[in-house]
Amino acid sequence: MDLPRYPYHQSLEQRSGQPQRRPVVIVGAGPVGLTLALDLAKRDVPVVVIDDSDRIGEGSRAVCWAKRTLEVFDHLGVGEAVAREGVRWQRGRVFHGEREAYAFDLLPEAHHKMPAMVNLQQDQVEARLVRAVQLEPRIELRGRHELIGLEQDADGVTLNVRTPDGLFDMRADWVVGCDGARSPTRTLLGLGFAGQVFEDRFLIADVRLAPGVRPRGLDPATPERWFWFDPPFHRGQSVLLHAQADGLWRIDFQLGRDANVDAERDPERIRARVAAMLGSDGFELVWSSIYQFCCRRAERLRVGSVLLAGDAAHQVSPFGARGANSGVQDADNLGWKLAAVVKGEGDDVLLDSYEFERIEAADDNIGHSTRATDFISPKSALSLRLRKAALDLAAHTDFAKPLVNSGRLSLPTAHVDSPLSTADAEVWTSGPGPGCPAPDAPLDEGGWLSEQFGRGFVLLAFGWPVQAPGLRVITLPAEGVAATRYGARPGSVHLIRPDAVVAARWHRFDAADVAAALARAHGRPQ
Repeated sequence: MDLPRYPYHQSLEQRSGQPQRRPVVIVGAGPVGLTLALDLAKRDVPVVVIDDSDRIGEGSRAVCWAKRTLEVFDHLGVGEAVAREGVRWQRGRVFHGEREAYAFDLLPEAHHKMPAMVNLQQDQVEARLVRAVQLEPRIELRGRHELIGLEQDADGVTLNVRTPDGLFDMRADWVVGCDGARSPTRTLLGLGFAGQVFEDRFLIADVRLAPGVRPRGLDPATPERWFWFDPPFHRGQSVLLHAQADGLWRIDFQLGRDANVDAERDPERIRARVAAMLGSDGFELVWSSIYQFCCRRAERLRVGSVLLAGDAAHQVSPFGARGANSGVQDADNLGWKLAAVVKGEGDDVLLDSYEFERIEAADDNIGHSTRATDFISPKSALSLRLRKAALDLAAHTDFAKPLVNSGRLSLPTAHVDSPLSTADAEVWTSGPGPGCPAPDAPLDEGGWLSEQFGRGFVLLAFGWPVQAPGLRVITLPAEGVAATRYGARPGSVHLIRPDAVVAARWHRFDAADVAAALARAHGRPQ
């Protein structure tokens, strides 16, 4: 795939010498910044995106895109293409040595539009997003615009930007820093970025196999996630294998804390590791990188009129595919809230709810990520013995399988304590409660329930139609897949937020209750 660029050009501010006030400026043109820009534009909010580069980053980097992220992409018009071009999978296998310890299925039930996971290299996902942004008249994407200064006052934010033609100032009502782990936005805000830095180093190798070569017997027609603890081809360490698009395979080798990074970068040394793992030298080394990772979070995600999202706000280890997925879900959470505030449809406290909910999600992801890292890289002889016992038992007993942690795969966080939610007033025996993600289901007339989310608030009515001023109502059967997944009975109604989160639910429709829940979800509790 030819990757699009967004070359530098002089802006109106530079030509006129006068800052032009913008509703929203996004710093960073990675997957998170581009997702947020598209989301805001779909809600009729003009956006300027600035990035210190003018091209998509090199290498595969993030590879696994989770079902919820694919649904977000689908609302923006790129989800079906990502799912079509990537490698779909839902089954994983974990090995101890060469013996299988256990297997898992991420989506054992049918009737979902999007698969559990799609593997597609980050540069190809970014290419789809960049092309969508370049076709959107409400978005201006500016390459080689480096943020070097940030000042807030009562009237908004001034950004000092460096370009090939020198410095100039921009003005914005709101700024969102989506500028990565080394975020200039976060630094200029003076925010701490506390957490744990892990000493272990890992090698990524992207390889293309020769015809007929199968890695360890894995069938490319039914791709799975394979993870080895202490395999015979890489003793004492771990290895992760994923299929990628375009016939590539991603292999992650744990190198340990004392690895000689310079020596491990030697292409011949990398090829030797890959050949030992594959049992064949029939491959091409396409790309490689050595990484060390952190689990940490910014102390705040909002400071006045400036917000943080993605890696600028939080970092996790790569085990569980929680980094890019949680960043896209940050954008999904923030987009409708920021649009509502810009357009005067929601109260400013909506943005405080973004900070509350996404700190909750970040801490959830960091917790899962840290526990996976501790299991993969034991810090003591006792921890190593406990891990071996769990792996040995998992092959024979069900109770030990949950103890094995090669990375809990990304799932959206339930915001059960969100200030935007209206608590249940009745007893529910099943289904997602307020603050939980709204599940997908097929529609009788064709299409999918997930396709109906994302544009605004929606009221799901099970069994018979209702009228709710200012709300789009979707009438669903009182029996069937959707009713079962939502725990509904005839007369049940569910209020769904624009980011596909349940805001409230009732066993019977009451217009006043719905209006009060809608006001609360806009940050204006009555």
